[in-house]
Amino acid sequence: EGIAPPKRILFPPEKICMVWQQRQRAGAGLFNVGNTCFLNSVLQCLTYTPPLANYLLSREHSRACHQQGFCMMCIMEAHVNKVLHSPVSAILPLAVLKVFRRIGEHFQPGREEDAHDFLCCTVNAMQRACLSASNDLDLSSQSTTIVYQIFGGFLRSRVTCFSCEAISDSYEAFLDVPLDIKAASSLTAALEEFVTPERLDGDNCFKCDKCKKNVAASKRFTVHRAPKILTVCLKRFDCFTGGKISKVVEYPEYLDLRPYMSQADGEPLQYSLYAVLVHSGVSCHGGHYFCYTKASNGLWYEMDDESVELRCIDTALRQQAYLLFYAR
Repeated sequence: EGIAPPKRILFPPEKICMVWQQRQRAGAGLFNVGNTCFLNSVLQCLTYTPPLANYLLSREHSRACHQQGFCMMCIMEAHVNKVLHSPVSAILPLAVLKVFRRIGEHFQPGREEDAHDFLCCTVNAMQRACLSASNDLDLSSQSTTIVYQIFGGFLRSRVTCFSCEAISDSYEAFLDVPLDIKAASSLTAALEEFVTPERLDGDNCFKCDKCKKNVAASKRFTVHRAPKILTVCLKRFDCFTGGKISKVVEYPEYLDLRPYMSQADGEPLQYSLYAVLVHSGVSCHGGHYFCYTKASNGLWYEMDDESVELRCIDTALRQQAYLLFYAR
C-alpha cells in the first residue's frame, strides 16, 4: 500500500473486539473540581469507546505491565473499571487528576483547557505506555499497539504534476481528523472539502523530481487506511483569537467513509456514532464542555459532570458538536 509492513506486531489485531462484551446502563458521572469539565467529558467519551473499554475491563494490561511510575494505560484501566462498576451515581476521577501534568506538561490545574488538546495528549500518553517495553521500533511497528489499532489510521497525500503528470505519494499516521467548518454546514460537506484537490502554484509551487523544476501541481488528501474508531474534530476555534464558530454543523448517526478513501470505489465503509463532545459558550477561553455517549445497553445518555441522564438519539444529533466519535 506504500506503507512499509511492521517488523513486529505488538498487539494481535484479532483480539480487538468492537462490540461490547458486557451490557449495562451508563456508569457513574464525574465530579468537577473547578474547570475540569473538559477532562470529564473526554474521559466519558473514552470510557464508552467499545474496543478500548473491553480491553480495559479485562484488566489484561495491568496484569502484564512492568512499567515503573506513570503508566496512562494502568490509570485508564483503573478509571474505566471504577466508572462502569461504581455503586454510586458520581465519582471523582482522582487517578487521572493526580497525573494531570504528566498527561500534558502545559496543562494548568484550575484552568479551562481545550478538550481536543486533552484528548490528543491522553491518547498519546496511552500510546507511550504501550511502547514503554519496546525500544527502537520502526514506525509501522509502533502503529501496532492496541491504542493505534483502535484510533489510528493513515492519510495519503498525492501530488500530481500538471506538466508531466507524475504522481508523488506520501503517507502519515493520524489519530483524529480535524475538519475545517468555515464553509461547511454538515460533516459530509466538510469531509468532501477535506478530500478536494488543492492547487499548488505561485509561491506554493511543487518541485517535481521528474521535471527537475518548480511546477504547478495539485495536492489531494484521502483516508488511506481507515481507523476502527474515527475521531473527528470540527475546528470551531480560531487559533489566534480563540473566537468560536458557533454555527450548526449537521452530522449523521451512520457515516459511510468510502467516498473519502484512496480506494473510493468498493464496499461501503460504515461507521456508527457513539459519542458527541459539546462545547457551549462563545470562545475557547470559557464556556462549558459536556457530552452524549451511547452506553453498552444501546441507549444514549447526556453526561454533564456528575449528572448522567437518559436522552434520545435525536437530542444527541442536534448539538453544537466539537468532537465526534464513530465506531466501525
